[in-house]
Amino acid sequence: MKYVACCSFGKDSLATVILAKKHNEPLDAVVYARVMYDETRSAELPEHEDFIFNTAIPKLKSWGIETIVVDSPKTFMDCFYRVRSRGENVGKIVGFPIPNRCEVQRDCKLPSFKMVNSLFDPNDTVWYVGIAIDEQQRLSRLEGTSKISLLAKYNYTEEMAAELCKEEGLYSPIYSYTKRGGCFFCPNASESELYHLFINHPYIWNDLMKLEREGNRATDRQGRAKFNRKETLTEIDARFRKIKTRSDAQ
Repeated sequence: MKYVACCSFGKDSLATVILAKKHNEPLDAVVYARVMYDETRSAELPEHEDFIFNTAIPKLKSWGIETIVVDSPKTFMDCFYRVRSRGENVGKIVGFPIPNRCEVQRDCKLPSFKMVNSLFDPNDTVWYVGIAIDEQQRLSRLEGTSKISLLAKYNYTEEMAAELCKEEGLYSPIYSYTKRGGCFFCPNASESELYHLFINHPYIWNDLMKLEREGNRATDRQGRAKFNRKETLTEIDARFRKIKTRSDAQ
């Protein structure tokens, strides 16, 4: 039997690995399914990408834990420029994901998970997943599967998972401005995430602004040109520039 931890290198999944080590739970490998923005760039924010490869993975290696990184077979750019072949948007490119209906999840992340699954015998593998004891709805979905939550087993809440990661020096810097991780082009990103991207990673922000100017997007119809259902990136950019100007003036 193989025991494998799915890890995004967020607090819950890393706390799971830490608990496995602390309680001598069997653990054969950690797997990370990484979504790619393009052929060379991860969809993770640079500080989280740096944390993963320069802090977390080396730390796990020092504990004798192997990390397997599997990049998504398709990139976000593949998804963005994919041309619709049916329906009312035939001939148009897909464009940005629609909030709460992410084609990147379907076309990039799920295939990478399938690639991960193919590395292990489904009849001979137990998967550790980072779901805390205070996430009862998500925990209920594990019943009858080969997935186990060590956080639930040892009665760890999300807050306790965060503290455990801090104790081990495995707390991602993304939590200084957001409660969640995610792709930097995610339309479900919070205001703080978007502003952090605008201020700290202008080259990424500018790349997204250029994509918004691409014509013939399927998401241009029926008001869906709005990046997050409320505003376009251009509108968000103008608002952020005013906020920054006021901040600089103080």
